[in-house]
Amino acid sequence: MTKNNPQLQKIRALLAKAEDPATTPEEAETYFAKAAELMAKYGIEQAMLADANPSLDRPGDRVIVVDGTYTNDRVYLLGYITDALNCHGVQIAKDRGRTEIHLFGYESDLDRVEMLFTSLLLQMFNGMRHGRPAYGESTVTYRKSWVAGFILTIYKRLQEIEARARQEAPAAASGRSAELVVADRKTVVMARFNAAYPDARSNGRKTHRRGTGFKAGEEAARRADLGQTRVGQRRRALTS
Repeated sequence: MTKNNPQLQKIRALLAKAEDPATTPEEAETYFAKAAELMAKYGIEQAMLADANPSLDRPGDRVIVVDGTYTNDRVYLLGYITDALNCHGVQIAKDRGRTEIHLFGYESDLDRVEMLFTSLLLQMFNGMRHGRPAYGESTVTYRKSWVAGFILTIYKRLQEIEARARQEAPAAASGRSAELVVADRKTVVMARFNAAYPDARSNGRKTHRRGTGFKAGEEAARRADLGQTRVGQRRRALTS
């Protein structure tokens, strides 16, 4: 699969508009509605085509480096996007604010994860910086809760969009439904992941945090354009 695919280019263009700090919430919502639909449909189309011709979309893996401020929150965002888009990951290195994540999935889904992660990071931080904590509340507490609300709401939206795309997709040439095709792809991805990291365990940490920013983060995530652990003896699987 090529990243120069016209569908992906169109989705990137919509995401770029949503990332612009000058974009109003109303405009961002309009971009989201179209981009989210295109991205979900693209993912299902690739899965259904590969069901008939596996060479069109093969299982793969890639390492994503996450660094910068709020590193843990960046990792959480990546983890939730990864899970919603039928991939799986694990933290393989962490040192001084720099974390490496090894992702497993089909190439089309991995491309979607990277595209969304890059865009949503910008949207998340743009929105977070515009928020204002309540009187007496620290900026850090507010921003951490804002980010938590944003990430969890993004995850729910992605799940809904992906589920709707599967339900509306026509059957594959084999007659199999999109639900069955995607379920089989998830099984393949997990088999590859478990073979590479047999000792990995789920990271049970959640992004629930107290603070007045949570609701504001939720609202920002509803407007967002989605393009519709520590390392120790046992590695932590990157999950929600």
